Amino acid sequence: MCGIVGYVGQQDTLAVLLGGLKRQEYRGYDSAGVAILTDGGTIETAKKAGKLQALVDLLQAHPLIPGHTGIGHTRWATHGGPTDVNAHPHLGDDGKLALIHNGIIENFAEIKAELLAKGYEFESETDTAVAAVLLGDVYREVGDLREAMRLVVNRLEGAFTLLAVHTDAPHLIVAARHNSPLVIGLGDGENFLGSDVAAFVEYTHRAAAVGQNQVVAITPDAVEVIDFDGVPVEIEEYEIAWDASASDKGGWSSFMAKEITENPDAVANTVRGRVVDGLVEVPELTELGDAVLNGINRIILVACGTASYAGMVGAYAIEQWARIPVEVQLSHEFRYRDPVITPETLIISISQSGETMDTLMAVKYAREQGARTISVCNTQGATIPRESDAVVYTHAGPEVAVASTKAFVAQITALYLIGLHIAGSKKTVDEKELRRLATDLQALPAKVTKVLETGEKIAQLAKWMSDTPSVLFLGRHVGYPIALEGALKLKELAYIHAEGFAAGELKHGPIALIDHGQPVFVIVPSPRGSALIHSKVVSNIQEIRARGARVIAIAEQGDAAVLPYADEVIQIPLADPMFEPILAVVPLQIFAMELADAKGLDVDQPRNLAKSVTVE
Repeated sequence: MCGIVGYVGQQDTLAVLLGGLKRQEYRGYDSAGVAILTDGGTIETAKKAGKLQALVDLLQAHPLIPGHTGIGHTRWATHGGPTDVNAHPHLGDDGKLALIHNGIIENFAEIKAELLAKGYEFESETDTAVAAVLLGDVYREVGDLREAMRLVVNRLEGAFTLLAVHTDAPHLIVAARHNSPLVIGLGDGENFLGSDVAAFVEYTHRAAAVGQNQVVAITPDAVEVIDFDGVPVEIEEYEIAWDASASDKGGWSSFMAKEITENPDAVANTVRGRVVDGLVEVPELTELGDAVLNGINRIILVACGTASYAGMVGAYAIEQWARIPVEVQLSHEFRYRDPVITPETLIISISQSGETMDTLMAVKYAREQGARTISVCNTQGATIPRESDAVVYTHAGPEVAVASTKAFVAQITALYLIGLHIAGSKKTVDEKELRRLATDLQALPAKVTKVLETGEKIAQLAKWMSDTPSVLFLGRHVGYPIALEGALKLKELAYIHAEGFAAGELKHGPIALIDHGQPVFVIVPSPRGSALIHSKVVSNIQEIRARGARVIAIAEQGDAAVLPYADEVIQIPLADPMFEPILAVVPLQIFAMELADAKGLDVDQPRNLAKSVTVE
């Protein structure tokens, strides 16, 4: 959830921190704060409830004494409300120590009781304040910030990334990671820390991931990592594949508007390099080996939210092509249902950030049970890929808007690639058909671009519907998860009631919701895929229209059967029926964005949400 940044070096520390927080504000925007270790040996802090701009305004009115070491934090509230007092950083050791935190400390109450018994007082309700006071208490005993951090984290339970500075160590930041993300930015005479690389990509493209249960200490000239037992750890450096400009709006009205227009690139970049001589070949799976893939007798896709709907689309495709039973399970339910897992089970996790805590724990559980694991991820150096046997990166580029758009279509694309690769390995689809599918897949970016041209029509439709209290979505087969995703986007962005249904379930209850004027989006399946399913959905349209519904159909070009019964038809280009979800979802993304915008809402930072859910 929360965004963290740390810096040691000779640049304007406050500018580095605020820039890092701005690029990570999607991780939480309930409050923000910074701590600067001044050259005079004091700690200067500023923190404010609300979005980052509130902190910027505070700093303009009350500037901090500059320094060359600092930490910054943008918060998604867990323990304690979004107030100035509960904002990070929190202080310890009589104000000589400052600490910030991402995660949840589950045993904070027990530790707080011990500290209260020692005579310490707490202004804040947060678990983070307890960690700060505890670290200060231990530091007084050992006199070394690194060792104090190591001892403290061995007492904490839950999920946490902690960063701390102390006036006794003027050019040092000490951090620790347990079940929460942390990456190092490697510079020349300067070093950085962040929840993700966005925190420092403006200054360096060299990065290294901090592993599970590790403590890192950075100075301007050195990076040292040990595990929680004190054993030194070697870090592996990697190159960040995008630059800071990729996370800027670039003149667009919102990041979401920008990212929706990047849908074609997200698909193209995910496919690039994975079609060889006309056939899909995913190098990451080739390395895993045909013997492993051919031995798989069951696939479980684990994900949360939007990613789970991408998984549902992928399940249809993989099962059809690879002829392996595929199911989709929500990550937060997976390990608690005591699933049946064998060494022949393949777990495919889907997470844009690669840090989604529920999904990470599902992957860890699966590996403990002997399953093979593949990660579909958009973020280099993330935790879930490092916990998996293989990773298929989507290469969608940074996605800043909290509600996912381009990452979603890239995830579906990656699952198509996995399905076609396994089908090729198992020879469950003949080569001619595999080549046709690969060609159609490569043609998708141009078709997505064509769909984007309908944006003005959809925007007008959204403005007409800006006061609607409820919208329903219907779909069948691969259109069903798109209906679910369309509803989710409206919930996330417009804060209105929205539900997606399997069209076949309509007469089993949901049709009772249909009243005069009720808007219903229908994702119409291609008649080329199944004439039977297509005719049934057209019948559904007739049924709901007869009861007063206003029908907005998303249908492929040339589908004349829909025209007499729909109030509005949004046409998408012809594509293989299995690939049409990537085209059909784009109008729904645009609609949700435009409806929220018409209501005057912040489409990039919806209320109560954060981009990366790093707590269970």
